Amino acid sequence: MLTDDVIKAQIPYTLSKTDMPWLGEKYEGKVRDNYTKGDLRTLVVTDKLSAFDRIITTIPFKGQVLNQIAMFWFEQTKNICPNHVVATPDPNCVIAKQCEALPVEMVVRGYITGSTSTSIWYNYQKGVRNFCGNPLPEGLQKNQKLAHPIITPSTKAAHGDHDESVSKEEILSRNTVSEADFDYMAEKAMELYLAGVEHCAEQGIIFVDTKYEFGRDQEGNIMLIDEIHTPDSSRFWIADTYQQKIANGEEPDNINKEYLRLWLANQGYMGDGEMPAITDEVRIETAKKYIEAYEKITGLPFQAEAGPVLDRIEQNLKNYFA
Repeated sequence: MLTDDVIKAQIPYTLSKTDMPWLGEKYEGKVRDNYTKGDLRTLVVTDKLSAFDRIITTIPFKGQVLNQIAMFWFEQTKNICPNHVVATPDPNCVIAKQCEALPVEMVVRGYITGSTSTSIWYNYQKGVRNFCGNPLPEGLQKNQKLAHPIITPSTKAAHGDHDESVSKEEILSRNTVSEADFDYMAEKAMELYLAGVEHCAEQGIIFVDTKYEFGRDQEGNIMLIDEIHTPDSSRFWIADTYQQKIANGEEPDNINKEYLRLWLANQGYMGDGEMPAITDEVRIETAKKYIEAYEKITGLPFQAEAGPVLDRIEQNLKNYFA
């Protein structure tokens, strides 16, 4: 684990945006800057943190953590589902096959939890007993394990809008994707999640929930794109303390961005209105959660030095494409 001093020293160098027109046409996602040229896409993972469908702040080393965790999982799961990875010339970057993103995220949930308006617990509290086509029994408690994992699809929102949790029937009625494509994505999403659950259990981690994005390559194949099983797309809890925390009516120990999301919720912020100021202490603690996630999930020490991330990225990408 990096020291607090190293993490603090990185705060002035956190990466919030890039501008590299020589990489091709740019599309700016919530966290990733995408550059497309020909049949390749370059994804640069910034240090921006998104919660409640808003950009909240930047977190030291977050982009590197996310990219390296995703690369770990892409390699682990390529036998389950093909993915878009071609090369990783920099800790914050991936060169990928150009794919047309399918406008449905496959969200897989093994536990009833969450704090956002699209979460299963938020809806259950409000009396919803059929969530995205999944019937739910009475008497469930927050953070309880579900009888079996469920898929709760989500539509991809435009910039500034909120994602929408919907059922398979609603998606098909809108002609968002074909039934064959939906079923394939749902099947692969569940296989990927169960593989993640198995690996995480060996690392002493509960793999709570996650989401997957799929795209179609130029040959018409559906493949996994964007990221997989990172602290931005997934929720992880510490297994050893889970039962005691639940018995005490406390939140499970988490190793993902839920720390900052809960901190914001405790300040009364749920995505609307004025955002509270994020202190350096909160940014450092959030960075430590991300680094902890990398080390616990992969079993490897996280290695990084404080310094200008953008300069390194530009040099590594120029070397790769040269």
